[in-house]
Amino acid sequence: MTSRLNPYISFAGNARQAMEFYQGVFGGNLSVTTFGEFGVPDAESADKIMHAMLESENGFTLMGADTPPAVEHNPGTNISVSLSGDDADELRGYWVELSRYGTVTVPLEKQMWGDDFGACIDQFGISWMVNIAQPED
Repeated sequence: MTSRLNPYISFAGNARQAMEFYQGVFGGNLSVTTFGEFGVPDAESADKIMHAMLESENGFTLMGADTPPAVEHNPGTNISVSLSGDDADELRGYWVELSRYGTVTVPLEKQMWGDDFGACIDQFGISWMVNIAQPED
C-alpha cells in the first residue's frame, strides 16, 4: 500500500448516516467499524462509529467517525487530514515534521486496532492524524 492523504471528518453522533449519504453521492465501498466492535464497554457509544472509510471507484477516499462522548465536537473545526499507509519510515518522517513545532494530542504509538497511530495539531493549527498499518502476516 502506498501512503495516502485524505480528509477525516468527526461527526456529532450521525457518522453512519453521513457516510452512507456520501456513499450515495460518490459511490464506492463503505467500511464501518463501531466502538463496540473494538471492545469499548460504554453502552452509550457501543453502536457509534469508531472508524468509517469510503473508497470510490474514481479514487476518492473519505474517512469519518463519531466524536467520543468525552471529546468536545466543534462544527467547523471537525476535519483533520489523515496520512495512512504501511511505509513506516515515510509516515514517521511526516509525523516528526508535522508535530515538531505543533502540539501532539495523541502520541504516535501502537493502538487497540494494532496499527501505530498519532494525532497532532501543526504550527498552523491544522489537525493531522497518522496511521501506520502493520504488515499483514
